[in-house]
Amino acid sequence: MPTQRTVAVLVGSLRKESFSRKIARAIVEVAPASLTLNIVEIGGLPLYNADDDEPSPPSPWTAFRERIHGSDAVLFVTPEYNRSVPGVLKNAIDVGSRPYGKSAWAGKPGAVVSVSPGAIGGFGANHHLRQSLVFLDVPAMQQPEAYIGNAASLFDDKGALTNDATRDFMQKFLQAFAQWIEHNLGH
Repeated sequence: MPTQRTVAVLVGSLRKESFSRKIARAIVEVAPASLTLNIVEIGGLPLYNADDDEPSPPSPWTAFRERIHGSDAVLFVTPEYNRSVPGVLKNAIDVGSRPYGKSAWAGKPGAVVSVSPGAIGGFGANHHLRQSLVFLDVPAMQQPEAYIGNAASLFDDKGALTNDATRDFMQKFLQAFAQWIEHNLGH
C-alpha cells in the first residue's frame, strides 16, 4: 500500500474564478488516494522584504512557511503573465525560500501545471518556474509535462471541468506525480 503524502498546491492566480484555480480544484478532485492535495492560499502574503524577516517575520509568512514545511511535495498551478509567472506566485516562492539557509522548498518533490486560454498552455510560465525550482532544490517532475491550453472551453458555467480528455490527462499526471514523490522521498 502506498504511503499517504500531502501536497501543497499553489495557485498562481488571485482571481476567484481563474482558469488556474478551476484546474487546481479539478486536480484535487481526481487525485489518487495516496495523495492529499491542499490548496495553500498565497494572496495574503505581504511582499517579501528581508528587512521584515528579522527579528520577527510577519505572521502570514510564518504560517505559509509552516504549511510548506509540513507538506511532502508541492504542485504549482499557474497562468502565464508576460511569458512568466504572476508576481503573487514569485512572491510566495521568495517568502518560502527565506531566511537564507531555511528554505521551506528544499528537497520537496514538485510539479508544474500551466494554464492558459491560449493554445500553448502557458509554456513560458511553466519553463520559467522550472528555472527557479532548480535553484530552490525542488526536484521537478519532468514527464509528463502539463500545459493546459484553451482553458476557456474546458469548464461549465459553474466552473466544473467538463472535458474528459483533460480529466483523464490530469489523473495520469497525478499518478506519475505520486510515483515521482515516492522516488524522491525514498520511502
